[in-house]
Amino acid sequence: MSNNTKKTSGKISTQAAKTLSNKNSSKIAKSLAASALAQSRNKKQTGAEMEDLASKVIKSSKYNNETRSLAGSVLSQSNKKR
Repeated sequence: MSNNTKKTSGKISTQAAKTLSNKNSSKIAKSLAASALAQSRNKKQTGAEMEDLASKVIKSSKYNNETRSLAGSVLSQSNKKR
């Protein structure tokens, strides 16, 4: 299995923390934020289910730019072979 060693940037980590603490954030946004934060300080990579969710968010126009940004970060840290 090919590992992706990218980590979440400070800017995205801050955005993810704000998303998690915002009671108005959607469940999907919070899931993406949690995944991004989990990858901020270690070499964890995005799982297949989260990769699929992030891909769907990016392709959809119904999500705001912040949610799509989190999805992009999560997707960029996925397994390169998938």
